[in-house]
Amino acid sequence: MPRIVVLGAGFAGLWAALGAARKRDELGTRPSDLEILVVDRNAYHNIRVRNYEVDLSDAALPLAGLLDPVGVKHIVAGVEAIDPAKRQVTVATDAGRETLGYDRLVLALGSELPRPAISGLADHAYDVDTYDAARRLDDHLAALGRQPSSAARATVVVVGAGFTGIEVATEMPDKLARAGITDARRVILVDPNPVVGATFGANGRPVINEALTALGVETRLEVRVTSVDADRVTLSSGEIIPTKTLVWCAGLRASPLVATLPVERDALGRLMVDDFMRAKGLTGIFAAGDVAASLVDGEHTSVMSCQFARPMGRFAGHNVVADLYGEPMLPLRIDWYVTVLDLGRWGALYTTGWDREVHTSGAAAKVTKQTINHLRIYPPRNSDRAALLDAAAPTIQTPPPTRK
Repeated sequence: MPRIVVLGAGFAGLWAALGAARKRDELGTRPSDLEILVVDRNAYHNIRVRNYEVDLSDAALPLAGLLDPVGVKHIVAGVEAIDPAKRQVTVATDAGRETLGYDRLVLALGSELPRPAISGLADHAYDVDTYDAARRLDDHLAALGRQPSSAARATVVVVGAGFTGIEVATEMPDKLARAGITDARRVILVDPNPVVGATFGANGRPVINEALTALGVETRLEVRVTSVDADRVTLSSGEIIPTKTLVWCAGLRASPLVATLPVERDALGRLMVDDFMRAKGLTGIFAAGDVAASLVDGEHTSVMSCQFARPMGRFAGHNVVADLYGEPMLPLRIDWYVTVLDLGRWGALYTTGWDREVHTSGAAAKVTKQTINHLRIYPPRNSDRAALLDAAAPTIQTPPPTRK
């Protein structure tokens, strides 16, 4: 029996598996005649873009309810190695190492938060890169809420003033309040760039700065963290900030497993893929999401975000089955780009186009952001086979509407 292996169950991997199941069903092929197997280190699908939020409930969806109804197998394992020549993947489970053969592979292992060799960073920093990490941060804040008042207890330093760092910083006042930390709270956003939100353009940055000011978020720009201790952070300016909480949000890189493959990669460590999501230079391997660099409109390269990972996954899933059975494949083309940045209780910022022109901001954009985070990016959660397969159609959604 032929086997398609999907590595990763994030936004790209989940939708690749569902897309493959949909195409298998469309061809009238039974699960007993074509195995689709998902490998992930967790038994759940994390709505990763929600990991900064105050409430993390419903941010981890069991894979059984999403994949079992459509006949997709799944195992909990860490991926250790990929051998394109032998068409094999080595994985580590609780029972030990196992080698999985494949006829086609979809690589969707996502991205990871790089941590530089800064003194104390590995021991004392928190992040929201994974669901487990986000829960660890929340548990830490809750524990601080039970400690005596102090400047270090009430201060949070967020490093990285890009998309994730801004969302973490602007949500942090409410996270601290939920933890019972109400005395003299400070949130400080640190970045080596001279501005916050360097990629948001001249129109978007004033909106972000307005929100930061309204929320009382301080900034330290053109500086770097030089050391981290249990109760302080030292900056390259010489400033020492008393804090028990540093949240590292500085950058993303493709899964390090991509670096083991003998092909060209971009500056973020991503595989180059063609319009059909086939990894260039690798036979029988498709890639989607944060491990793949796709020229989505013939000019612009995909961004590491669920906005691109979800359609890339759907098309990769459709095409990997089509390729296996000699059917026509579908090229991916996405001719629109938006960003909707959460800015805590202040609201949000909705920009359009690659120049990120401001579309709307404040309360109206916040409603759009909440609709995206809590509805639009979710798979059907009723374990209904037909609904899951319908949702995996290789199509491109229209841009999110503005709601007032």
